[in-house]
Amino acid sequence: MLLLRCPLPLLLLLLLPLDSRPQKLPTRDEELFQMQIRDKAFFHDSSVIPDGAEISSYLFRDTPKRYFFVVEEDNTPLAVTVTPCDAPLEWKLSVQELPEEASGEGSGDPEPLEQQKQQITSEEGTDLFSYKGNDVEYFVSSSSPSGLYQLDLLSTEKDTHFKVYATTTPESDQPYPELPYDPRIDVTSLGRTTVTLAWKPSPTASLLRQPIQYCIVINKEHNFKSLCAVEAKLSSDDAFMMAPKPGLDFSPFDFAHFGFPADNNSGKERGFLKSSKFGRQMSPKPRVDLNRVCIGNKNIFTVSDLKPDTQYYFDMFAVNTNTNMSTAYVGTFARTKEEAKQKTVELKDGKVTDVFIKRKGVKFLHFAPVSSHQKVTFSIHSCLDAVQIQVRRDGKLLLSQSVEGVRQFQLRGKAKAKYLIRLKGSKKGASMLKILATTRPNKQSFPSLPEDTRIKAFDKLRTCSSVTVAWLGTQERNKFCIYKREVDDNYNEEQKKREQNQCLGPDTRKKSEKVLCKYFHSQNIQKAVTTETIRGLQPGKSYLLDVYVIGHGGHSVKYQSKLVKTRKFC
Repeated sequence: MLLLRCPLPLLLLLLLPLDSRPQKLPTRDEELFQMQIRDKAFFHDSSVIPDGAEISSYLFRDTPKRYFFVVEEDNTPLAVTVTPCDAPLEWKLSVQELPEEASGEGSGDPEPLEQQKQQITSEEGTDLFSYKGNDVEYFVSSSSPSGLYQLDLLSTEKDTHFKVYATTTPESDQPYPELPYDPRIDVTSLGRTTVTLAWKPSPTASLLRQPIQYCIVINKEHNFKSLCAVEAKLSSDDAFMMAPKPGLDFSPFDFAHFGFPADNNSGKERGFLKSSKFGRQMSPKPRVDLNRVCIGNKNIFTVSDLKPDTQYYFDMFAVNTNTNMSTAYVGTFARTKEEAKQKTVELKDGKVTDVFIKRKGVKFLHFAPVSSHQKVTFSIHSCLDAVQIQVRRDGKLLLSQSVEGVRQFQLRGKAKAKYLIRLKGSKKGASMLKILATTRPNKQSFPSLPEDTRIKAFDKLRTCSSVTVAWLGTQERNKFCIYKREVDDNYNEEQKKREQNQCLGPDTRKKSEKVLCKYFHSQNIQKAVTTETIRGLQPGKSYLLDVYVIGHGGHSVKYQSKLVKTRKFC
């Protein structure tokens, strides 16, 4: 066979007899052919299909396209593969007999070119195969007649691109990876955010030892029948794809201007990428939620970072890195598992509830007041780092805040209302908090706190046996207790931070660490400051000081710890 590598007029000139004797068309010059298929520009805009090389082209909707190739000898093996990309195709393969000699009314003179062209292309050929759909479809024959073959393609749905491959040596070429006897993808493990896939290796890799890599495509819409279809979906515009060149950095997803040279000026020269020859504008395609990853020659892979309770479609493509051509396995789909349902904690009116949340975790609480109410108060005491709180009443979001320390929120009530509280933990570590919900406005379990809960130490008042400190109070009369603990000289801020659980009360301290307790408040918030001198300390020693404020309900809140050191010499 000869699949010519020239435009149609030249093809017809080759068919034109130079004298009355029949001529044998030249066979494939392998060296020249290999040079030409490396130069993809050789076949751009050509109507001729080369032998043994995949071509890529474009169809405008309702505009047919025709390709030619010549088989010069009878009983020649033939294989033709057509790959639709992003739309179904109608295609037909037919053959016409080649004119062996010119008539010339017996004069021996060659017929005019136009008459030859009309004779070859207008005669009805014999239909060999036809197909309509978006599958990758093949025509294979072990013994084909000589003749002029023509491939007619049409897209009735939309503008689209496609690929065509034809060869007269299908047994030796084998450019497409072979599928195993069971080409299905198996889902071996299913989680809330992960799916593990396994598949049998391509015989092209396991038996023929050709370089094969596997590429997985994940999306939420449907399965794909070709890698070409994947690229069409991924493309953000109608620019054409170009087959990647083999090399160290091979990627089966490299694509540029399919059907045209890859240089930067090609699009400008032709003006093709801006508008078609029929004046239709290329409209950008929206980006889609589709991912692909190439994993080498492994035949098991875990897809991660998926969403719970979501259906995903998985496709696997074996890619021959020598030819850059691919074959699709039978795709599959799976739905990830649902999120584990959170247990909802019921809050009782006026009762403090302790809550523990894992790092980045979420907890849900439910509050359903028994009686009608005008207002509802939520008091939160975050023991460690800040937590996020959301409050919904009958599904409507009322509050979304970050809470650190003690905070109180008062919301408007509603008869028979139900409240859902969502608490999200810190990214730094586990979170602990106390929460109280009440419809009684005077019910305050947590003591009120000033905005600044630091303890200030007066350096000038330090002695070898005492230190003097001060802290802020509020207008509410509360009980304050101060505790001390001797620590090593190498005690640092990091150690102090680990002990900053504000929910641990005085009942967790040793009696020997207690300094004193006293009541304190001031109607003038500017003067709500108290000082205290702690005596009986050792010279040159470090101490950690803690102040606890205890509310009327007995719950305490710890101020920020203060590290102090007595003078060594006095």
